[in-house]
Amino acid sequence: MKGKRIVIGLLIAALAALLGWLMGTSPDDVPGGDARNDDQTSSVSPAPDSPAPDSPAPDSDLPTVDVADLPAEAHDTIGLIESDGPFPYDRDGATFENREGLLPDRERGFYQEYTVETPRSDDRGARRIVAGRDDAMFYTEDHYDSFRRIVR
Repeated sequence: MKGKRIVIGLLIAALAALLGWLMGTSPDDVPGGDARNDDQTSSVSPAPDSPAPDSPAPDSDLPTVDVADLPAEAHDTIGLIESDGPFPYDRDGATFENREGLLPDRERGFYQEYTVETPRSDDRGARRIVAGRDDAMFYTEDHYDSFRRIVR
């Protein structure tokens, strides 16, 4: 699966380069891309949704959710994750293996899962936050059928 993703990525990059060549794009067409103007400073700033240099890179193929738009119980779980517990469920902090392949491919042990309480549920419910060692967090409300990257 990983090799297939690499091949697809290379094909997309090659197609983008070919399209740029066919459209006549050159470094002079890109802001700050004119190598002959080294004495000028570029006023190009990062895109508004670009992460800060020390924050995890966004996962472009996943939808996002702003932390403010999460249910209150998710805020409680994030607080517990950030303070390292104590957690209400034995499975909280367990390795999330990403068997569904929906999160970025990382080595085993990179992700941990945490329960997000579900009101009126007599068990753990379906809501979870999966946290990566890079501080990225992902929210699922359908027990890993889909994920949204949490934007903090």
